[in-house]
Amino acid sequence: MIPRFRPPLGREEVAAALTPGGPRDIEAFEAAFAAAMEQSHAVAFPYGRTGLIALLRALGLEGHAILCPAYTCVVVANAIVVSGNTPVFVDAGADANADLGQAAAMITGETGALIATSIFGHPVDLDRLHRIRERHPTLPVIQDCAHSFICEWKGRPVHREGVAALFGLNVSKTVSSIFGGLVTTDDSALANALRRERTRMLEPASVRKSLARLLYLMAVIPAFWPPLFSITERLRRAGLLGRLARYYSEDTIDMPPDYLTAMTPLEARVGRLQVARLRELIDVRRAYAAYYRQQLAGVSGLAWLPAPEGSSFSQIAARVADRRRTTAALAAKGIQVGEVIEYSVPELAAYQSVTGAGLSCPVAAALARQMINLPTSFRFDRAAAGRVVAALEAVLGGAAPPPPLPLR
Repeated sequence: MIPRFRPPLGREEVAAALTPGGPRDIEAFEAAFAAAMEQSHAVAFPYGRTGLIALLRALGLEGHAILCPAYTCVVVANAIVVSGNTPVFVDAGADANADLGQAAAMITGETGALIATSIFGHPVDLDRLHRIRERHPTLPVIQDCAHSFICEWKGRPVHREGVAALFGLNVSKTVSSIFGGLVTTDDSALANALRRERTRMLEPASVRKSLARLLYLMAVIPAFWPPLFSITERLRRAGLLGRLARYYSEDTIDMPPDYLTAMTPLEARVGRLQVARLRELIDVRRAYAAYYRQQLAGVSGLAWLPAPEGSSFSQIAARVADRRRTTAALAAKGIQVGEVIEYSVPELAAYQSVTGAGLSCPVAAALARQMINLPTSFRFDRAAAGRVVAALEAVLGGAAPPPPLPLR
């Protein structure tokens, strides 16, 4: 079975994980990542969401309203709540990123920060964001780049257009440190505040955590190998993989049990090795996007999201009319398509008491029901991509297109 993604991990990463090391491995990883992003500082955390909590606290934000997309990974909203702030959700636009016109109209004296997310590696409109920053020069803009390693808007790197950028590094991301996250910034005072907050928040990584990360790394590589992936997928559907396969609860605002335990040097060694391959891995994602979009251009049942030049395509995202039927039909042909964000955050039960029942984000709700993500890998596999194209043509060729998004 062809999986939705294959982690960019292999024998070299296992060898790096097994190499003896220490705390300096984390400093070396931070320096390598900052250099790759062409920024002054990178500060490592056990998860991207931990990094966001620390960043909001380092900015002195507590009891504020934080503007964030309704169509985004729920862990962003969870981190806002845990930091002592309140998420205020902005509906999506046609590109699935937050509608910046709506965001601008929602800024009040209570607004502490704006989180701009380039979902699926499609860059946020930096021209519109610049106009917001001109009108509100003291409002911190945080770039959520968990899905957008080095994506650009008209040649401008998205991650540099704000006070800081946030990156997630789990195995589904373009590059991975097994788990982990990083915050980058060009503001030395903010970087120092982040490091102080990290020291205050986190306990040192234990040998037990390092061993757990090593075992996870050694298990996840064969689990996503196509000849074995059908077994992994059956276990997931049977609910036997637990939190390994599901990263959030619909009913609870929660965090991983070890979110306040520091990144391990083992993860840093793996991450440093991955950073050296970052440009290559982005080129692979772009190759998949170009191939799928060209080969499937005439398939009536598939609607592509806008993808400006400079998109880095953490996911190859498109809309379908009936996702459940499409997903099942493709699975029967040996193809897994993803449902990376299959919800609008304010619709989740955990957020009904936070947002109030009257909040309406219709575009986010439509995207949550229509989006699929096509398979990619860490190397461009033309044969596998050809199988995906043939399956999609068979399932969606001649099918009704998805309904238009309910844009304002």
